[in-house]
Amino acid sequence: MATSAASYAASLRQPSLKLSLSSKQSLSPLFSVSFNRKRAPPRLVIIASAAADGISSKPTVLIAEKLGQAGLDLLQEFANVDCAYNLSPEELCTKISLCDALIVRSGTKVNRDVFESSAGRLKVVGRAGVGIDNVDLAAATEFGCLVVNAPTANTVAAAEHGIALLAAMARNVAQADASVKAGKWQRNKYVGVSLVGKTLAVLGFGKVGSEVARRAKGLGMHVIAHDPYAPADRARAIGVDLVSFDEAIATADFISLHMPLTPATSKVLNDETFGKMKKGVRIINVARGGVIDEEALVRALDSGRVAQAALDVFTVEPPPADSKLVQHERVTVTPHLGASTMEAQEGVAIEIAEAVVGALKGELAATAVNAPMVPAEVLTELKPFVELAEKLGRLAVQLVAGGSGVKTVKVSYASSRAPDDLDTRLLRAMITKGLIEPISDVFVNLVNADYTAKQRGLRLTEERILLDGSPESPLEFIQVQIANVESKFASAISESGEIKVEGRVKDGVPHLTKVGSFEVDVSLEGSIILCRQVDQPGMIGKVGNILGSENVNVSFMSVGRVAPRKHAVMAIGVDEQPRKETLKKIGDVPAIEEFVFLKL
Repeated sequence: MATSAASYAASLRQPSLKLSLSSKQSLSPLFSVSFNRKRAPPRLVIIASAAADGISSKPTVLIAEKLGQAGLDLLQEFANVDCAYNLSPEELCTKISLCDALIVRSGTKVNRDVFESSAGRLKVVGRAGVGIDNVDLAAATEFGCLVVNAPTANTVAAAEHGIALLAAMARNVAQADASVKAGKWQRNKYVGVSLVGKTLAVLGFGKVGSEVARRAKGLGMHVIAHDPYAPADRARAIGVDLVSFDEAIATADFISLHMPLTPATSKVLNDETFGKMKKGVRIINVARGGVIDEEALVRALDSGRVAQAALDVFTVEPPPADSKLVQHERVTVTPHLGASTMEAQEGVAIEIAEAVVGALKGELAATAVNAPMVPAEVLTELKPFVELAEKLGRLAVQLVAGGSGVKTVKVSYASSRAPDDLDTRLLRAMITKGLIEPISDVFVNLVNADYTAKQRGLRLTEERILLDGSPESPLEFIQVQIANVESKFASAISESGEIKVEGRVKDGVPHLTKVGSFEVDVSLEGSIILCRQVDQPGMIGKVGNILGSENVNVSFMSVGRVAPRKHAVMAIGVDEQPRKETLKKIGDVPAIEEFVFLKL
């Protein structure tokens, strides 16, 4: 498996240079030589814009539905902005191949055809709002396209509209208004019901649902909620009881819907569920029209099972003019106004513009909906470890001998923190990116990492190593092992037979600290040369002179050895890839037995 320096000349005929260093003895660090230079801040590239086409250095963003001016101004500072509203599906598919990002609201369907038509150029879809049921997330993930939304800016507006409909329905405001404007004065006809003491069931206890619950509590209502993913402590903090779906609909006087439209929630209110409700129940929907079977709702209204409904959303928008539901006397309707306040419109525009621009710049997106959802403060803390994770993956896969398929990878995270306090989804995705990209023509990002690994039969398992000590830092080290493969670099094989690399973050910079059983210490910037040598004076100078004479800048160098005057390992960080002739000169140094060049 090892390649000697003497046999190096034969390797020049190979397309890539990967020589090896054979020993399984642990070398302790002896000393290090660092070359001070100003480092640019590490930058995590999760996605890349394809706009560098030689014509314009700016990416192109297609705005398919109206967006607030504040958001447009922000986008225009960074990108070429194309506002094209009311596009047909065919027109959208035609334009999308020229765009790096697409921003839509709820009216544009972004389906598989759109992603296929983009030919790989589309990198970000921004949904100006919360719901993403009009975007094919599976197709977006498959094609490596990040989908971001704006989940916070319109939360209060939607909650306020829900409460407005609740109160307007209870007091027949819309019907009474129409009656007075028609010249009538029907006080007895429009007697309403009080909200105080009534039970409101909130179905979907996310951002909007919880805000509705807060406001309903202020109106003196008893609030219960159903959401299989809502934490009980958050509900208790608001004074809300989490109950089962059946209990919620059976005991409620009012039901307010705040759930996304998914296969599981489609027509969740239907003939069967209406039959389980208290007679005279009242329904409010500011979520998605498809969660209600509208024909079943008409039947429930006609039978008196449902006393009233207040709807802001419909299965088809706009609904047909002759819709029995819209025309029903006991139904209050608005044309999808949940987010329609001046403040919310500007807020959503700014939020989605910032998310899209950030994603195109390669920044981690806290509002990504088809990627690991990681809070902003966690992203900041994990940033250097994310970079370390990707580079360890790149190093490990380059150590695999040609013809050895990478199928089984084990990742170990050493930390003093409890497992629940360490979210590794982002790290796993970046290790996968590092493992796959160097040996394929596939662009892997945070979005499609798991999908791409599965497609290639790559099985990645994770383990936590719990350490004693202070949990101030999220991780002590990350270790990547590839099993059941041969290595071009014999010393990368651990005592248990796997290729093993290990790294740590030091002063915010990723470092390689172990290869196989060898301890090294080299900054993971540029590329790395590992040399096994006879431990003798002048070796650093000899190798440094060879690289310097060829104008190769050395960023970091460390040496570890078994014992004085025995064997040592020298790890050299270089900014540029040395020419083959330069590497050959290093291999020709008599005391260097073997070496490997690894490109980051």
